[in-house]
Amino acid sequence: MEYISTRGGTGAVDFEGALFSGYAPDGGLFMPSCIPLLDRAALQQWSRLSYPELVKEICFLFVKPELIPRSTLSDLIDRAFSKFRHKDVVHLSRLKDGLNVLELWHGVTYAFKDLSLSCTGQFLQYFLEKKQKHVNVLVGTSGDTGSSAIESVRGQKNVDIFVLLPKGLCTQIQELQMTTVIEDNVHVFVVHGNSDEIDEPIKELFADVDFARRNNLMSLNSVNWSRIMVQIAHYFYAYFQCAPTLDSTPLPVVEIVVPTGGGGNVTAGCIAQKMGLPIQLVAAVNSNDIIHRTVRDGDFSLSGHVKATLASAMDIQEPYNVERILWLLSGSDSHLTKTLMEQFTVSKSLKLSESLHRKVSETLRSCSASDEDIVQAMQRCWEENHYLLCPHSAVAAHYHYSHLDSCASGTPRCCLAPASAAKFQDAVLRAGLAPEIPPEITALTAMETRSTVLQRGEDWAQVLRDRIAAAEQCWGKRGAALAPPGLQGINGQA
Repeated sequence: MEYISTRGGTGAVDFEGALFSGYAPDGGLFMPSCIPLLDRAALQQWSRLSYPELVKEICFLFVKPELIPRSTLSDLIDRAFSKFRHKDVVHLSRLKDGLNVLELWHGVTYAFKDLSLSCTGQFLQYFLEKKQKHVNVLVGTSGDTGSSAIESVRGQKNVDIFVLLPKGLCTQIQELQMTTVIEDNVHVFVVHGNSDEIDEPIKELFADVDFARRNNLMSLNSVNWSRIMVQIAHYFYAYFQCAPTLDSTPLPVVEIVVPTGGGGNVTAGCIAQKMGLPIQLVAAVNSNDIIHRTVRDGDFSLSGHVKATLASAMDIQEPYNVERILWLLSGSDSHLTKTLMEQFTVSKSLKLSESLHRKVSETLRSCSASDEDIVQAMQRCWEENHYLLCPHSAVAAHYHYSHLDSCASGTPRCCLAPASAAKFQDAVLRAGLAPEIPPEITALTAMETRSTVLQRGEDWAQVLRDRIAAAEQCWGKRGAALAPPGLQGINGQA
């Protein structure tokens, strides 16, 4: 399995090369050169597997055993899930009116990103220890990615992580989950800007190929293929939990509703479809509705500024993983993808061709939920089930409650729940409900915090360059002192 850029301007790399990259050097995103297709027998066999076993089977398809032997890969995944609170790692709650909620938030930070990032952190550490290498991880977050990424690498001697979060646009708990991590290798920046604005200096640093290579720069945002790969398992598990039978011909379709921000999770769903899983995907967004307009109208264009909503982790106007979806649905047409994305970069406006829009709308359905819709879905779910939804999960539930007829007609539906309601107390209170707060979250408010503030008007990219270069220089000195004879001086590092 090799990985190629969606824009076609970079040579193929193996899984290790894709793992250690952010954006591809040509500005594109790495995708597998081919998508394996599963037959009915394979699906029936997989239907008996647990969630961790499904993750393993998917990783076996996309990671060559020459890079990570299967037994080692299996051990890494077991280690990644060892801190999850639920014995099954993920859990399906079956509620009234056909509302099936797949809880993806039983990891350390109570967010679905713990699933992919805990695995990615293990893969990363495997290669770093094997090669005595150091990396600098650069991450922008709209809420949950930052804390999950920090948890995946905190305290690791050969990783420094730099996280940018938008001031005042995450919940207090989300911010505290990042700023209370006092580790030498964790560097948190509280930025006076929104989620799309903090992506700009990150893109600038990755576009500087010399700087990125010299400082071993990589990303753990969903630009990283490893995260997409692990998330494919969500869809297989949801399907097997909700499909009434695997003995009928054709296999039954399950509709899966995906709360969508940057588009990484729904990209994984598109790949699961390509692998032969009979699912209908719904991208459910908040008032930042660029993906909804793309699916409905073929209009991939900005509409003013990012709107602050109750579903704050989805407050994104430039969902970079749409590039992967367009590449996938255009038949892996790198030239077309490059042309489209370069046009969007310049004009922030893109009208899909009739044929490409048709493929998008055949693959995805979509909906947009206002804050009022979110509150109403949270209230209804509590009234009917005594079950608290986070505002992001409520976006998916809003779609469900608005389409009960199609669910009643026989097509099972599963709503992905990306986070626990415990992280979004303000939204819960706004819905007139009582938050249920675990003690480890309550404890955050009494802990020491550490962060660097980046003001508007500062050169954010230069501040990051200086801090990253300093971390790399520090590792170089430390690594040289620790390295055994014969290893010193390799690539300027231990």
